Amino acid sequence: MRGSFTSLKRLLLASMVCLLGAAVLTYVVDPLQLFRPSRRAFYSDDTRVQNAGLIRSQSFDTAFMGTSLAIHFRQSDIDRALGVRSLKLAMTGSNSRQQAFVLEQAIDRGARRVIWAMDDFSFVDAADIEADPYLSVDLYRRTPRGIASYVFSAAMAKESLFVLLRSIPPLQQPLSRAAPFLPVKFALSEVDDIYALPRNFDIARDYNATKTLAAFAYITSPVRSRFLGEGYGYEAMVRHFEHDAAGLITRHPDVTFDVYFPPYSILQFVAMRDASPETLKIVTDLTAVIAQRLAQIRNVRLHDFRAIKAVTHDLDNYSDVIHHSPVVDALVLKWLASGEYRVDPKAPLASLDELKKQVEAYRVEQ
Repeated sequence: MRGSFTSLKRLLLASMVCLLGAAVLTYVVDPLQLFRPSRRAFYSDDTRVQNAGLIRSQSFDTAFMGTSLAIHFRQSDIDRALGVRSLKLAMTGSNSRQQAFVLEQAIDRGARRVIWAMDDFSFVDAADIEADPYLSVDLYRRTPRGIASYVFSAAMAKESLFVLLRSIPPLQQPLSRAAPFLPVKFALSEVDDIYALPRNFDIARDYNATKTLAAFAYITSPVRSRFLGEGYGYEAMVRHFEHDAAGLITRHPDVTFDVYFPPYSILQFVAMRDASPETLKIVTDLTAVIAQRLAQIRNVRLHDFRAIKAVTHDLDNYSDVIHHSPVVDALVLKWLASGEYRVDPKAPLASLDELKKQVEAYRVEQ
């Protein structure tokens, strides 16, 4: 009996030593750079986690936010086009609660300008940010609970060990080549590469009219068309816009907000027109509210890229009905720099009215 009790104590002691050792390893290596910047850091495409470290470790004056429509931009391209020091914080599938929370952290850390790709579907109803299961507010705030979840994480200990091994000169090259094929998240050596397409990416292969039309046919199929309006509720979406977007903007009158409506393909709206007209009405009514509200706020510049026919009607620019190619990414930065498609605060609905006309007149050619 005494021997069993002694063995149990040894097991518990060994477990505690391993747990503390893993915590010390994570704290010292700090793969997220949550405690200190590192010149030998590596980065992850898990943006909801990675952003917490980027906000703490990077030098920036501009925050770039959006969903998957903004995820492939490179910071170096943003900086070059707009003359800023940017930090890309876009998160695939993110909602306005998540976006506003992360932007608030970036503003608190010194962002004086925000570039915000504002998708209508980011305002769908979702969990309150304090209860969000996909984004840890405690990690961003560095509360005791957040720090504990970080340093005592077995996953982070594994990542820390990989980063440590990768910093050993003889292992740097082989582990760097092997990283994309290993079960590790922190495999990128440059911030600029976070969720960016490879520079030799074959654009024509993945962005073309064939894929765009196939996506249109898929989402308008009678067995799937009901999903076009999933999550869309006008009153809830207006409420989230007011709380998450307008609320954030008005709380920070010293920050300049460049908000833009991304250039979806015309087929996004035509799909709603043909298969879910009530959803199209919600979208147009919602963006009318957004345009009119933002036109009243002095520190906002609203840009609407949805009615630029040369881009949105050229289906070779898309991989589906909404996601545009890196070629269009470059155009978006050019338009933001020039202000060419900035919405006139005195006529905030002009571009929306033009879009409505295009949607009504468009006919799909298979």
